[in-house]
Amino acid sequence: MKEEKHIIFLFFLPSIIFLAVLFIYPFLYGFYLSFTNEEGEWTLENYLTFFKDPWEVRTIWTTFKIALPATLISILLAIPFSYYMRHGIKGERLISFFLILPVTLGTVLVAEGMLSYMGPAGWLNQFLKAIGIIKEPLRLTHNYTGVLLGLIIHNFPYALLMLLGYVSGIDPNLEKAAQILGADGWYIFRKVIFPLWVPGIAMAFSLNFVMAFSVYPTAVLLGQPSGPTRVMSISVFHWAMEKFNFNVGSAIAMVMGLIELIVILVVMSLRQRMFKGGSMVGKA
Repeated sequence: MKEEKHIIFLFFLPSIIFLAVLFIYPFLYGFYLSFTNEEGEWTLENYLTFFKDPWEVRTIWTTFKIALPATLISILLAIPFSYYMRHGIKGERLISFFLILPVTLGTVLVAEGMLSYMGPAGWLNQFLKAIGIIKEPLRLTHNYTGVLLGLIIHNFPYALLMLLGYVSGIDPNLEKAAQILGADGWYIFRKVIFPLWVPGIAMAFSLNFVMAFSVYPTAVLLGQPSGPTRVMSISVFHWAMEKFNFNVGSAIAMVMGLIELIVILVVMSLRQRMFKGGSMVGKA
């Protein structure tokens, strides 16, 4: 029995080391920096520096104002797409290719593409001006709209793939049984599929929110990093890499992490409440 435990431990040891080196140690070190000054003395001054500055505190609301709508829109768009594709459709490989493309290109290339297409001198504005629909270029970049659209374009594929993978795993016999009993499509979705889908939707929402809340390249390239779209990650970069104050930068990063954790806990709590009802499929 002891030998089996040793074998299991050795089997998981590389993963434990990987997590410790890439996640646990950086977090603990950042936590330590956030509560110390440059001399290594314990202090709350780093957090007070952030919360006493209205310009910095405003980044919390700005980040929320961008991340939450981007996440909700990505999830709401992904739900009907993944539901329709759950049993496979014609041309699914081609559709999947175009959906995964923003993921493989990365946020920087996606942002550059949006600037070329939707910028003041981009193809879209040039086309609309040529056919006489607009006289002045539409402001779709270097503002809130640009950051929001950039996040949706980049994060939507993640939401779709996660939701598609989860809904595809729901037993199709449940749907067939409901059809045999005379249930229509809307009733089946509402009472059979959706309750069982809630855990997957919650996980997809949490992942997308964390990615959106940590936005940096999109906010810099498609927004106004020193203006209305100054998000918390830009503030972290400003303090750590421009002012070389890693202590305040770490404190802001800890605040970011705490906010993300609170949102995830709220989502998981709602999921738990909804899934209790979902465990009784077909309950009217």
